[in-house]
Amino acid sequence: MSSITEAINELKAKLPAGVQLIAVSKTHPADYIREAYEAGLRHFGENKVQEMTDKQAQLPQDIRWHMIGHLQTNKVKYIAPYVHLIHSIDSPKLLATVDKEARKAGRVIDCLLQVHIAAEDTKFGFAPAEAEEYARSGAIGELTSVRIRGLMGMASFTDDTARVRAEFAALKALFDRLGRQCFAGTACFDTLSMGMSGDYEEAIAEGSTMVRIGNGIFGKRYYQL
Repeated sequence: MSSITEAINELKAKLPAGVQLIAVSKTHPADYIREAYEAGLRHFGENKVQEMTDKQAQLPQDIRWHMIGHLQTNKVKYIAPYVHLIHSIDSPKLLATVDKEARKAGRVIDCLLQVHIAAEDTKFGFAPAEAEEYARSGAIGELTSVRIRGLMGMASFTDDTARVRAEFAALKALFDRLGRQCFAGTACFDTLSMGMSGDYEEAIAEGSTMVRIGNGIFGKRYYQL
């Protein structure tokens, strides 16, 4: 049994029912993804459009690809025909572009609003107040080819577990509030993507429904020289 398969089996045993595992395969070769696929995974996350598109063309077509990295508007057209879920909607302009390209592709694309919850300035996303204002504005309801499924966020990179949990708890509170007040008429606002290899247990404790794990499955990132 490969180390990838062993890691997947260990994770599956730990994850509660109702928490979706996304294998973050960015920088890892297609062979690694095939091993994870053979171990039963179907959901894979990438953060670069070109890399995801290259892998999508050579791997099984029932894989569900998740765009988890910052997405530029001029790259949306390349993933619109096949992407399963975009986690990183960080502006109204980007969501409008996804809507346009989804319509061209004859699809409705599921999306998450990315919310900036960490102390670092390097992460993208709406400020919590901005996300709430946008959700309340009614602008999302005017788009016909996207569906907002929930929120995504990344906690601060720190060993302070209490701080990490507080950031996740704040995102969960926002998720619950928007679900009640802005998306109450839809049954599909059901996804809270938070938690990675180093903090997924804290994220699950605070209500995550989807965790994004790379190193915990594939080991350290693989870079070709």
